[in-house]
Amino acid sequence: MSKLVSYYTLCVFVCSQLRYASVWADDEVRIEVVYQPDTCEKKSKRGDLMNVHYDGFLAKDGSQFYCSRHDKAGHPQWFVLGVGQVIKGLDMGMVDMCVGEKRKITVPPALAFGEKGKGPVPPNATVVFEVEVYSVSRGPRSVEAFGEVDVNQDRSLTKEEIKAHLKTEYEKEGKPRDDPFYEKIVDDIFRKTDTDKDGIISAKEYNIYQHDEL
Repeated sequence: MSKLVSYYTLCVFVCSQLRYASVWADDEVRIEVVYQPDTCEKKSKRGDLMNVHYDGFLAKDGSQFYCSRHDKAGHPQWFVLGVGQVIKGLDMGMVDMCVGEKRKITVPPALAFGEKGKGPVPPNATVVFEVEVYSVSRGPRSVEAFGEVDVNQDRSLTKEEIKAHLKTEYEKEGKPRDDPFYEKIVDDIFRKTDTDKDGIISAKEYNIYQHDEL
């Protein structure tokens, strides 16, 4: 009887693992923390501005399809977390990261490049990203921060307002930078967000009044 119970238990365990694997492959992101710093003053959340290096690999054969160290003169990538500037799986997998933390993030096709694929990534491909975070700061895409940046309360942001906000945040953290550093971030934000190219980012372009947060 004990052997029968053990066999039944084993079957239940194996079947449950197979069901879990099937569910994960469809709609879940797998996160492995490779390195965790001893101290963590701030963890990333939706709406934060992040500075990250990441390498992308195909899970099937381990071949590399992207390396941020080879793109854009090798600078870490700037983006706002959780607003679709990176694939959905990375938006999900980089939540609660500390500065200096490294993760391996495995993303199923539905949360990566889907049925069509993109560039060197074939259709229906599971991808793996090795991520290292260099900076996390509150980005102007959050509702709260938008109100702080919008000094004159005209529901629009100028480059000067965003630059001043970023300088304040970095100085508050004891990490002041020179003007070219802030100007690079501001230019990138406007390039991706100022859709009508009028030199001002409206509340509609940020879309913040249609959601509780970005």
